[in-house]
Amino acid sequence: VQLQASGGGLVQAGDSLRLSCTASGRTFYIYPVGWFRQAPGKEREFVAGITGSGGSTAYVDSVKGRFTISRDNAKGLVYLQMNSVKPEDTAVYYCAANRDYYGRDYQRYDYWGQGTQVTVSS
Repeated sequence: VQLQASGGGLVQAGDSLRLSCTASGRTFYIYPVGWFRQAPGKEREFVAGITGSGGSTAYVDSVKGRFTISRDNAKGLVYLQMNSVKPEDTAVYYCAANRDYYGRDYQRYDYWGQGTQVTVSS
């Protein structure tokens, strides 16, 4: 599976932004996907995860109610809808996949895409 994140940019606090993770591979639909982010000088942080079917999702507490993860397996896409963004959401965002896990432990993810920068100004 090859992944590529896109959709980042410079936005103002309170704005919305949608990130996309494009995946290649005919069996993409079986892979759980996670979104992670990493700000300068900070550790990589789990943001959200979704099962292969899209039936279950998980979020870090700081984004619950603001961010929504979803996927369109027919198109090979996983989205991260970011609403009411805050300056503390500024980071490089990555999508990652693996065969059986959609939680916060980044070491369990086998496939990673290049990141996309999100910058939120106050």
